[in-house]
Amino acid sequence: MKILVVEDDKTIASGLEYSFQQENYVTVLCYNAESAKAVIKNEISSIDLCLFDLSLPDGNGYELCKLVKKESDIPVIFLTAMDEEVNIVMGLDMGADDYITKPFRIRELLSRIKSVLRRYNKQAHTNTIIELSTIQINTLEGKVYKNSNEIYVTALEYRLLLIFANHVGQVLTRNQLLERIWDVAGDFVNDNTLTVYIKRLREKLEDNPQKPTIIKTVRGLGYKVGD
Repeated sequence: MKILVVEDDKTIASGLEYSFQQENYVTVLCYNAESAKAVIKNEISSIDLCLFDLSLPDGNGYELCKLVKKESDIPVIFLTAMDEEVNIVMGLDMGADDYITKPFRIRELLSRIKSVLRRYNKQAHTNTIIELSTIQINTLEGKVYKNSNEIYVTALEYRLLLIFANHVGQVLTRNQLLERIWDVAGDFVNDNTLTVYIKRLREKLEDNPQKPTIIKTVRGLGYKVGD
């Protein structure tokens, strides 16, 4: 699991990074809003949870939370020294999933993180049917259907299709797709192999693979599913 940590206090940030490593979490560290925005723009598809300091030298966690929730449905937890009720309510109203005030115990923070992730995973499991145009993905059965007829896809093709299905409307670069496939599958997939898998998926899903309407190419950027 990968956590985006935005914290301007480098001592706290380093302590969080060390603690997360002990839990086998991968950490992406940012010390200001500007660098965090770049990560959100280019790498959000590979992030599983965001941990934002509310007060930053060039912005605030509220702003970053809005950007994340606009791009992807992943959990956001705020870290802040401000414990006034108005700030807590404001953060939650903007889409934050939890809120913890400084100073805090690392075990408490880890517990909050695991609790939020369990909640998200539970919600994800209730949505067992994903529809993309004429395609239906039954995540409970791990099967794919076109116009209600089952079509065979390999395990890696299925994982790639799920990545697209979980990011409808977003442009995903080839690097983002490769990173996600590597994270999920643990298999080595290079750029040429990715091209082959996308071609195979189109042949199975599209009415006309030469003019795809489901997995669309966004010239010079990557691929996109949906509007």
